[in-house]
Amino acid sequence: MEKTIDIICIGEILIDFIGNEINLPISKIENYHRFLGGSPTNVAINGAKLGLKTALVATCGKDGLGDFMIEELNENNVVTSYVKQTEEEPSSVIFVSKSSETPEFIPYRQADYQILNTQITDELLQTAKIFHTTCFALSKNPARKTILEKAKKAHQLGLLTSIDLNFSEKIWPNRAEAKEVIKEYLSTNPLVKLSDDDCFRLFNETKSDDYIFDYFHQLGASTICLTKGKEGVVLFDAKVGIIHKKANFVANIKDTTGAGDAFWTGFLYSKLKGKEPLECIDNAQKLASIKLQHLGQLPNNIQLEKV
Repeated sequence: MEKTIDIICIGEILIDFIGNEINLPISKIENYHRFLGGSPTNVAINGAKLGLKTALVATCGKDGLGDFMIEELNENNVVTSYVKQTEEEPSSVIFVSKSSETPEFIPYRQADYQILNTQITDELLQTAKIFHTTCFALSKNPARKTILEKAKKAHQLGLLTSIDLNFSEKIWPNRAEAKEVIKEYLSTNPLVKLSDDDCFRLFNETKSDDYIFDYFHQLGASTICLTKGKEGVVLFDAKVGIIHKKANFVANIKDTTGAGDAFWTGFLYSKLKGKEPLECIDNAQKLASIKLQHLGQLPNNIQLEKV
């Protein structure tokens, strides 16, 4: 079957209400701006802006916010035929502080984890190249069961699998369960993206880079990308070894929300283009730098090779 979809993104679609004032706690923020959000949603839109064909598998409410989400996806050329609107739950929302560091957030989760088996067809898997999801999406059933089952099928069909281990105890209070589910997903040898913050939250303490790489490699991942904010990026690649890359200097940071998703989109884009690991990180950092300078979505018509 012809591979017409570059990346299938499976997981949370929601509204981010991002505070208008920067570096204030949520308790002090009076006004918020509405943005389409959710990590897989961001990757789908970012990928489409880079000229990739992306499809989103997600669930939102059959309500005004759900209608807004689907309109935004369509405007950004994301394939929406696998996004379900349900009358049983309202759309999920998250209130987020605007921050130059890691933002504070309060989640109100409803429809986002109602992802059913029927939404990911065999035909969709057969026509795709990368199957991408997140820890957030795996945190609740039925989405968890659906994603684990379909990721294994995708792996059997020869797709590259991918995961952003965006773990948060606010979203997934049971760490032991989270580690078991992550272990099951990592059996598909996915490309793994995680941050220092994610690791601290998952292990509930600071771990060395070597510990982190060893832990996830033992579970089956042969490419692990650890982002370290101002300290740059460290990539473990089973074939190449460990690559360190300094952070790009960004003078005018408008907002950090979604920077990790932009980074990972740049990485996956480069993988699809057959780039070497160092170039994958270069492009990932370029896209993250652009995102840090924009509130909301990335600008249109980005040519990564020319940035």
